[in-house]
Amino acid sequence: MQLTAAIEHFLHHLQSGKQLSPHTISAYRRDLARLQSFAEAEGIGRISELREMTLRSWLAELHRQGLGAKSLQRWLSAVRSLCNHALREHWLGANPAAGLRPPRGEKKLPKVLDVDAAADFVQAPDAGDDPLALRDRAMLELFYSSGLRLSELTALNWSDLDLNAAEVRVTGKGGKTRLLPVGTEAIAALKSWQHVAPISTDGAVFTSLKGRRLGNRAVQTRLAHWARASGAEQRVHPHMLRHSFASHMLESSSDLRAVQELLGHADISTTQIYTHLDFQHLARVYDQAHPRAKDKKS
Repeated sequence: MQLTAAIEHFLHHLQSGKQLSPHTISAYRRDLARLQSFAEAEGIGRISELREMTLRSWLAELHRQGLGAKSLQRWLSAVRSLCNHALREHWLGANPAAGLRPPRGEKKLPKVLDVDAAADFVQAPDAGDDPLALRDRAMLELFYSSGLRLSELTALNWSDLDLNAAEVRVTGKGGKTRLLPVGTEAIAALKSWQHVAPISTDGAVFTSLKGRRLGNRAVQTRLAHWARASGAEQRVHPHMLRHSFASHMLESSSDLRAVQELLGHADISTTQIYTHLDFQHLARVYDQAHPRAKDKKS
């Protein structure tokens, strides 16, 4: 089977058999056009002439051309799917793309607030006895105090909190529960909110003024509101407070295992990204403080 015909047969299968959207079909067509272009340049006409080493060299060439990790993954996925289709049609005896893996993309470090910016942000809802401000202050303080996920905060009930013992029990990913400490500022903010909070039928901690449990979107909207109100230089989202909590804890304690437990990470490799953030902090201190860290001015 000619490669060109095999590609068209495969795209027709995606459109009529799998009924994929025109947008998805168009993406497949663009990626497979790259494959066809490489093949034509090397005189490869039949799909059965594709080899793993050839595909590996083309993948490397796309990487050299500046294609990002996601684009490389998508290209390889399209080629692998085409070859699987060719296997089912008996045009190939084995999938030459089966063992290929795209280059890993650089893992982006999470954005965090510095200690002063975090303190300013969680204190932004300061409006006396305004119930909404009291509620939002309690939310922000608890987020930053205990490093909660958004879903953990919105699922929280008053029965999960022991304000006298300064503890909160949360249920995280996989239904796993963990007991976390709650800081004094968060305890004070939660007590202030508790005094004015409407009665919730399901015992929710954070509710609307009518007693309905706040959803994830509502909490995100309130954080965006306070980011604007406080004049924050960047958009603040719930996970940024969790990232800030983790980074600040690690900077102060250097105890990776403890931070892993507090965050509820099943794998310590997930927590290790914060060691990179901590190193950036140390590197900045080094650059500013070490007498030979910078070149002398001529």
